[in-house]
Amino acid sequence: MSDDARAELVAPDARGLLRMLRAGSPKTRAQLAELTGLARSTVSARLDALTASGLVVPAGDQLSSGGRPPALLAFNAAARIVLAMDLGATHGVVAVTDLAGNILRTESRELAIADGPEPVLDWAIAAAKRVLKASGRARSELVGIGVGLPGPVEHASGLPTNPPIMPGWNRFDVPAYLRRHFEVPVLVDNDVNILALGEHAVTWPDVTDMVFVKVSTGIGAGIISGGRLQRGAQGSAGDLGHVRVPFTRRTPPHGAEDADLEALASGPAIAAWMSERGTPAGTNQDVLEAGLRGDPHAIQGLRQAGRDLGEVLATVVNLLNPSVIVLGGSVARAGEHLLAGVREVVYGQSTPLATQHLSIVHSRAGATGGVLGAAIMVIQRVLDEASD
Repeated sequence: MSDDARAELVAPDARGLLRMLRAGSPKTRAQLAELTGLARSTVSARLDALTASGLVVPAGDQLSSGGRPPALLAFNAAARIVLAMDLGATHGVVAVTDLAGNILRTESRELAIADGPEPVLDWAIAAAKRVLKASGRARSELVGIGVGLPGPVEHASGLPTNPPIMPGWNRFDVPAYLRRHFEVPVLVDNDVNILALGEHAVTWPDVTDMVFVKVSTGIGAGIISGGRLQRGAQGSAGDLGHVRVPFTRRTPPHGAEDADLEALASGPAIAAWMSERGTPAGTNQDVLEAGLRGDPHAIQGLRQAGRDLGEVLATVVNLLNPSVIVLGGSVARAGEHLLAGVREVVYGQSTPLATQHLSIVHSRAGATGGVLGAAIMVIQRVLDEASD
């Protein structure tokens, strides 16, 4: 099945009606005609096509003011399913969802993305087959697969591009590899973008402008602007890790070679800072555990990392004017210290108008935020009018 197969599921002229039903409560044909300004005959024809595909179903009757009560119609999220894969540096999560992003079955395990594409994707394929079987759904109901990877991805082709922690993955054709087993469209993006989609859907669905920042082995951002994920011209938007941190009164002197944000505020950078001061730390998990138990070196390192991150995010706030900045990733879970450092600088340095209603918060999407975002990426491609 090619990407054009989505046109067989939802005709372009019917996507507006479908989006209206997806976003709200059940409606009658007359209500849809009134809301869209379309003729009732046109609405009926488009609804008939959506009903035939199973995407729209009867939802009972509306209360009548006399005569036969009008029938209500609703979006049927169970009509089709999506496979979602969140493949991180050290973990893999595979899920099957419905068309509203509700997770039906999931499977996860620890893995090493550095093992290369074949072993990692072979596990993901096997896990996908298992969750499909456990869900009781048929392959014929599958409309697409969404994949998140921990590195730069050329979104148009789905090819990883010079990913620094993924040896053997550069230009590997992930979509083609998966389509050997599942003949459906495969969409691939970096993990921060799918986390942004998941967080937006779960926690901030009514926010149109949001920045999700992942602080882990690397640092990156997913940008929601105007209610849509913004990838940029080549898909590299949000690469905060290689932004130079400006020297200010809040930023201790650091050498010219290590002034990149990732070299100052990532998990490995904080771990090295702690180790130099007498608290042994070699991994993000060490930083997380030390921060949660109140180790003073961890607290100092996390707070300063937050300030360094805040120096960069202050510019982001002035440039993009988001309503919400969400901090996620393993390092962000180490208590309030990183968050406090970010708030200290952003609220003090960004313009008053940009910060007037700005919230800077921890991620709340949880461990399934990645697969949820990967599923939403596919759902938007398959169903959304705006994806044409």
